[in-house]
Amino acid sequence: MNICKQYIISGRVQGVCYRISTQQQAVKLNLTGYVKNLADGRVKAEFCGTAENIEAMHQWLWLGPVMAKVEDIQVCALPVTDYSRFEVR
Repeated sequence: MNICKQYIISGRVQGVCYRISTQQQAVKLNLTGYVKNLADGRVKAEFCGTAENIEAMHQWLWLGPVMAKVEDIQVCALPVTDYSRFEVR
């Protein structure tokens, strides 16, 4: 059974390949959804997939690419959305 969650990631997460790295990891975990930069310097991502794979993604989000420095992640559950793939917006 699939679930969906939204993540708002704070810290040094723009200009460090965070979005493309997130997309690559999401594809590896067979997740759908999207990731995008927010105007305030944070990154927003929505993931849909199995609870196990979303938890693995959550753990990866704290690490991110080498140059990223994640300070906080806010998470909330979402209604299941039928994304066809994972994209960078």
